[in-house]
Amino acid sequence: MKHAIACAMLAACSVMAFAADTTSLESGLLHALQLKKGTTERTGTSGQAIEAYMRAGLVGKKPNQRADYTDYYLLNTPAPFLGHELVLIEEEYITQYIGCCVSPGAGVTVKVHGSTRNLEQFARANRCTLSDHVDLAHELREVAIRNKVPKGHYASLSCRERDAKRDDDS
Repeated sequence: MKHAIACAMLAACSVMAFAADTTSLESGLLHALQLKKGTTERTGTSGQAIEAYMRAGLVGKKPNQRADYTDYYLLNTPAPFLGHELVLIEEEYITQYIGCCVSPGAGVTVKVHGSTRNLEQFARANRCTLSDHVDLAHELREVAIRNKVPKGHYASLSCRERDAKRDDDS
C-alpha cells in the first residue's frame, strides 16, 4: 500500500513538473514570436526557445528537416500553445546564401482545440500571419517530411520578418 501511495505521489509530482515546464516553454516561444513595440524585431530568440524544447525532450536535437532556409521540428510529445496543441515549430534563418529570399523568424503549427480567436488576436498584436485550416500532411510532404498526421483542424502562425513588415509596404 505504501508503495502504491509513493508511486501515485511521484506520478502527480511528475505531472505537475511537466505542466510547469511546458508553461515556461510556451512562455519562451511566445516571447520569441512577439514583436518589440514600434519595431519589426521580435522580442526573443527563436533558437533559444527551440533549444529549451530540445532540453525538455519535446523535439529532437536536430530538425526533422531543413528546406531552403527553414528548420522544421515536429514535437515528440504534445505541448500546449495558446490553448491549442503545438505540433510543429519552424525557424527560418540564414547559414549560407542559397538565393533569394530569407525572412528570419519563426512559426508554429497547432492542432486547434475550440476557437482560433486567441491565435487571431496574437497574430494581429504581433504582426504575424495566421493560416487557418492548414493541410498539415500536405505541408509536411512539401518539405519531404513523411509523418502520419492525425485528422484534425490545424492552423499555422508565421512570425517572420516579412510578416512584421507586410503592413509597412501599404
